[in-house]
Amino acid sequence: MAPKTKVKAAAKRNVCQSRDEAAQNIKSLGDVNRHIARMTAAMNDDIANVTENYQPEIDKLREQAANLQEGVQAWCEANREELTGGGKVKTANLITGNVQWRQRPPSVSVRGADTVIETLKRMGFGRFVRTKEEVNKEAILNEPDEVRGIAGLNIVTGVEDFVIEPFEQDLNPQA
Repeated sequence: MAPKTKVKAAAKRNVCQSRDEAAQNIKSLGDVNRHIARMTAAMNDDIANVTENYQPEIDKLREQAANLQEGVQAWCEANREELTGGGKVKTANLITGNVQWRQRPPSVSVRGADTVIETLKRMGFGRFVRTKEEVNKEAILNEPDEVRGIAGLNIVTGVEDFVIEPFEQDLNPQA
């Protein structure tokens, strides 16, 4: 068996060799970012135009589909007994497609959650109230020395990001 050789990919970095070259690359980065912004704006304009052209027809077709569905549903509801064999099945085949009646699973809707929770607790139904415990990260960051050495807790500090901000002029200030 021949020994495996590793082939390294060619370096893609353009490492600056001087202060002037770094300044020129920052200018170029700004140029590229502005070009991306212009292309994105043009793309969004094109998408808006396409949407504007197709939307009226799509709206008409959606309305037509809703009318067809309402008509089929009305006829099926009127003939449900026959279609379901007296309630023995929930699906009926109409040659070009099936119609179905499906019962949704039960769900709970809550309005005014604070009031509902308070009422449940007051009436002795605390078992219907969920209490969520979680680590208070803000408190740990305020007192990091208190929790040092606790397994599973790690306080990350000293992470540094490098940011390049090409200078730009705003010719249309929004005042």
